Amino acid sequence: MIFLLNKLQDVLAGGALRATGILALFYCAVLFTEGIGVYMQKRWAEFLMIFATGALIPLEIRHIWHRLIFHRPALVPVIILLANCFIVWFLYMVLRRDKAEEKTAPERELIETR
Repeated sequence: MIFLLNKLQDVLAGGALRATGILALFYCAVLFTEGIGVYMQKRWAEFLMIFATGALIPLEIRHIWHRLIFHRPALVPVIILLANCFIVWFLYMVLRRDKAEEKTAPERELIETR
């Protein structure tokens, strides 16, 4: 028990937990802002959604690289990376399509009334 308490004290004193907590709070604030913006149907929130989702891709690549070097390769991290890349691509295509639809004005039609 004393060994575990000493290890916990080393982790807390080293600052790793504090840095992880600050990073988690920052990401939570980004996701909260994104959620409010998407709820209010703001275009900047949709770009923030793409950025927040795409920001995880380098971490996933690092995780896969680490598994290839130090552990045996696994298929699940690769599937998660591919799914995340597909989500970012799909969100980008949806935003691009919406922007193109905004630029084209609807054609006016003449309606005959009696």
